[in-house]
Amino acid sequence: MSTSVPHPRIDTSKPHPARIYDWLLGGRHNYPVDQKIGQALPEETRGNAARNRAFMHRAVAWLAKNGIDQFLDIGSGIPTEPNMHQIVQSLVPTARVVYMDSDPSVLPHAEALLTSTPEGFTDFVHADVRQPAAILEHAGARLDFERPVALSLLAMLHFLPDDEDPYDIVRTLVAALPSSSFLVLSHATIDQHPEWTGKVEAAYKEGAIPLRLRSRGEVEPFFEGLDLVAPGLVSATEWYQEEPAPTPERSAFYVGVARIP
Repeated sequence: MSTSVPHPRIDTSKPHPARIYDWLLGGRHNYPVDQKIGQALPEETRGNAARNRAFMHRAVAWLAKNGIDQFLDIGSGIPTEPNMHQIVQSLVPTARVVYMDSDPSVLPHAEALLTSTPEGFTDFVHADVRQPAAILEHAGARLDFERPVALSLLAMLHFLPDDEDPYDIVRTLVAALPSSSFLVLSHATIDQHPEWTGKVEAAYKEGAIPLRLRSRGEVEPFFEGLDLVAPGLVSATEWYQEEPAPTPERSAFYVGVARIP
């Protein structure tokens, strides 16, 4: 693995979504300010985070089995095994995986934990999704944009309020990818947890973290012009390909995988 920037300063006095998510997944790479936000969330949030992570495992394995060997993971978060590259490189040892995140604290953990197969390639880039042109420039130096790429945006677009136009950001990223590439996306919602109304937003607001939970109708436009893979845009507990879906549990995430025409 290589990294592309020197270590930026880590501010442990302010919570960050990547570290809160690490705490929700039972990780140890977080600080008291992150734990405070996590503990203020509804108890079932931890199970929802795990179910979202399980969707990622199934989705990237399916893509690797169907010929995709390049992955661009934006908003990767702190590495939690099994990581994306471990899944895809176990199936395609030559796969190339580029992780990107805006949290400086992700970098040292990425250097320690993101080890590629000898035949493949794993890289981490410190970058912000709000600057898609810079992301594409970095990624284009590491991935071959003449061949299909799987772009993953997992559990991060809900941290972009409407005035930052997340739909346009996704369109810009998708437009740069060649035909037969894929978009893998998950987005937080309270559609199946109406009793959470106001509670999740209030917890993140305490940490000055913007949060925009979206309904199914508001998540659908992220896939506009793309060909959704069956079963379509569904909850995280309903997306299965190679085995029958178990009885769905309530989910706080909508997920989907779509092919770029």
